[in-house]
Amino acid sequence: MAVTLLILMLMSVMPMQTQAELAGKMVRLHVIANSDSAEDQALKLAVRDRVLAEISPEDTEISDALLERMRLTAQAELVRRGCTYPVRVLRTNMYFDTRHYDGFSLPAGNYDAVRVVIGAGAGKNWWCVLFPPLCAGVSEQELDCIAKEAGLTDEELAFIKGDGTVYVVKFKLVELLSRLRNLF
Repeated sequence: MAVTLLILMLMSVMPMQTQAELAGKMVRLHVIANSDSAEDQALKLAVRDRVLAEISPEDTEISDALLERMRLTAQAELVRRGCTYPVRVLRTNMYFDTRHYDGFSLPAGNYDAVRVVIGAGAGKNWWCVLFPPLCAGVSEQELDCIAKEAGLTDEELAFIKGDGTVYVVKFKLVELLSRLRNLF
């Protein structure tokens, strides 16, 4: 059993290193609803849409000014909808499980993220990749272009695009080892 564990760890070194390199080039967006009620979930999506519309191509890094602009935008959307929940927008580094998006997947691990917390922040959440801007569905050609502009290498791009099977195994290994590492 120890030999099997050692082999699995050795097999996952490259995916973990690649995940860390990817994480250094990406910022995730995490929007958390006040609660799981239908109304609060609808508010979450409205806030998400409004915040994403506020982000411009010139916004390439997470500055305090951008965070405040996102907070004010989210708060304005809630007020427009007759809601008085407070909104917190913060920059954090947090663990994400493996996530599958349209056309690519990101391995489990720690990523920088912007969290938009609505009210109590006790509801279901929504996330995407804020930088590079991959929140909206993009074609494979757009994904390639955006990834290259963000500085992803050919190997990193191939890693997240996978072939539908290989990355799943690698990402699962990364996820299991990341969870073990987070326990200690």
